Amino acid sequence: MRYFLELSYNGTPYHGWQRQPNAISVQEVVEDSLSILLRIKIEIMGAGRTDTGVHAKQIMAHFDYHGELEMDSFKYKLNSILPAEIAIQNLYNVKDDAHARFDALSRSYKYYVTIEKDPFRINKSYYLKKSLDVDLMNEAAKLLLNYTNFKCFSKSKTDVKTYNCTITNAVWEQNGSQLIFSISANRFLRNMVRAIVGTLIEIGEHKLNLSDLIRIIKSEDRSQAGYSVPAHGLYLTEVKYPKTIYKTDGRKEW
Repeated sequence: MRYFLELSYNGTPYHGWQRQPNAISVQEVVEDSLSILLRIKIEIMGAGRTDTGVHAKQIMAHFDYHGELEMDSFKYKLNSILPAEIAIQNLYNVKDDAHARFDALSRSYKYYVTIEKDPFRINKSYYLKKSLDVDLMNEAAKLLLNYTNFKCFSKSKTDVKTYNCTITNAVWEQNGSQLIFSISANRFLRNMVRAIVGTLIEIGEHKLNLSDLIRIIKSEDRSQAGYSVPAHGLYLTEVKYPKTIYKTDGRKEW
């Protein structure tokens, strides 16, 4: 039987989602905890691969197990084993061919910037000691929806078949001293959100203008875009799936 795990984590102690040979990752910790609880080796497939220090308010991962699991009891036992930085939110019984990565319809991220020193946002938000033109940044964010090739924001030497992504939402909001950038797309390239945010911040600082953004996108050259903002301000917030992948009546409706 195939299950989807819905989990969240504070990425500060981890070297990203994906299991690595010489560093601790979220995937490794979850797989090891599942293996202890179910007493067989369990491997999971995540909806995406967050980088070192990036957080997730919601991410899905699938795994296979031969038996039927009682949702509430299983969630309680697994959370008891996992460290404080990782929490299981839900468990779903899905169709045998459901895939956490390939069946995802869209993914959403938020990036948090604070413009006043706040000790309670250390490792949770990017502290920027500058005032920003938020209105201009929003004008620039809207332009992103007009394009699909985002090679200019992709980490170099990335092995992908296409740099095309369909962005459906990109907007800045200000809440007091905190700025929040929200972005949704069908897929994201490695480092894409952090490079977009860095470029939009440079526009907000009036170092770049709207025509510069268009030029950067058309260049397909990462060196033309802005800097990559720190990982600790980035959160994966939602991964959406078609409701048809769920077996049970208690499935989550998207």
